[in-house]
Amino acid sequence: MTAEGNQPVTEAAAGSPRERYRAQVRAEIKQHAWQQIATAGASALSLNAIAKRMGMSGPALYRYFAGRDELITELVRDAYRGLADTIRAASGAGPAGPAHALRAWALEDPQRYLLIFGTPVPGYRAPEDITGISDEIMAVLLDACAPLDSEDAPATPFGAHLAEHRAWAGDHPAPPAALHRALALWTRLHGVLSLELSGHFAAMGFDPALLYAAELEDSLRPRP
Repeated sequence: MTAEGNQPVTEAAAGSPRERYRAQVRAEIKQHAWQQIATAGASALSLNAIAKRMGMSGPALYRYFAGRDELITELVRDAYRGLADTIRAASGAGPAGPAHALRAWALEDPQRYLLIFGTPVPGYRAPEDITGISDEIMAVLLDACAPLDSEDAPATPFGAHLAEHRAWAGDHPAPPAALHRALALWTRLHGVLSLELSGHFAAMGFDPALLYAAELEDSLRPRP
């Protein structure tokens, strides 16, 4: 079984028959949740509606997920984990590899992308362990950007700021110029993707893939 959003169902791979059954039901709930998000958006996610579609009572479904936020957390965690694995797998294809992998992943399932990078779900806050997965993604980008900027690269005001505010980069040794480049790359690519997936380029007559490639090329260009 594969959940909506191309998230592989792995929860049922081991354990007792009861544990495997529970994992299968949870995976089916998540599949229906992705379908609901695709239709009405994450803010309209309803466990009672999912229970009805599955022929269950509301209280029965709550034995598998305690509430909406727990279900959203599982979907967000699955999405981040899938993206982190995808970007890491592309890390050997040069600095541009992770960026191209990001776009392919986003276009494969826009709702999955928008759940983690789109408009926040009202009243929901992701737990800290999910932030840790997003740090893995940034580490891959820093690895890609670090060789492009040396320690003695000309200082910029924001680079100087990052030299004192680099906790988000963990213990990565990238110099401030590389930190700046990685953040600029991340924000520029997400800007193009978010606008494309939201349909804002539809009537403008150009190819968003070429815009994305141009932003990527410019972000990775060596600085004078």
